[in-house]
Amino acid sequence: MMRRIVKPSLLHVVLAVGAFAMILPFLWMVSTSLKPESEIFRFPPVWIPGEWRWENYREAMQAASFGRYFINTIIYAGAVTISNLLFCSMAAYAFARLQFRGRNVLFILVLGTMMIPAQVTMVPVFIMLKHWPLVGGNDILGAGGHGLLNSYPGLVLPMAVGAFGIFLLRQFFMTLPRELEDAARIDGCSEAGIYWRIILPLSKPALATLGIFTFTAAWNEFLWPLLIMSKDSMKTLQVGLQVFQTQYTTSWDLLMAGTVVVTIPVLLIFLIGQRYFTRGIALSGIKG
Repeated sequence: MMRRIVKPSLLHVVLAVGAFAMILPFLWMVSTSLKPESEIFRFPPVWIPGEWRWENYREAMQAASFGRYFINTIIYAGAVTISNLLFCSMAAYAFARLQFRGRNVLFILVLGTMMIPAQVTMVPVFIMLKHWPLVGGNDILGAGGHGLLNSYPGLVLPMAVGAFGIFLLRQFFMTLPRELEDAARIDGCSEAGIYWRIILPLSKPALATLGIFTFTAAWNEFLWPLLIMSKDSMKTLQVGLQVFQTQYTTSWDLLMAGTVVVTIPVLLIFLIGQRYFTRGIALSGIKG
């Protein structure tokens, strides 16, 4: 009996220490965002500011066009999330429920794309978008203009679907009973109707999980928006935070204040979907 009590207690202590270690950088970020610049590098470190500078947040938001950056990031993250939920669920339904020649081979090829680093494909994708025909001043051969650069379609299209989302939803779809589909087919329901009226409503946990993963990744994306967007009016939040960093100095108080504001929407999305997120991870078979 004593062993049964000790083991869970020890596990809880280890988990609590791990949770504290994870949240410590966030607490330091919040603390730094409220400090005067003279206290940031003081040794020993000061956790509780001697002077609470709430104006750091106001100054940080006024340092650049952060209102525009917020709009750009919301459009980007929202469009990427919606497109991934739609296209990944369609592909996952095909791989999980439909029988066609070469299905398993094609699925392995899709999974194989997860082994290719994103940095390898960035330059080819950039060139493709720049030479997209008949847009951005380009002619039919894709020459003469900037194509899809500095545009929302150019920002969203390369991220519109991903192998991880297909894999996650396929694993979940495989757990759903086939008797539901058989009953629907007997009633005359089409494959599209089964997908839309039966599979998707039963897959809210998996869809919420993928949505949180995708939204968080898109919201925090830095390299791709930096590469494709050169206009200040098209920058996203992560790129916009560079305004606090110059070649010689960094305004750490304002940078931390801006980072806190940028982090809040992601935390809210996770808290809202936490129940579905935990259930989706458990049911989709993804571990560790």
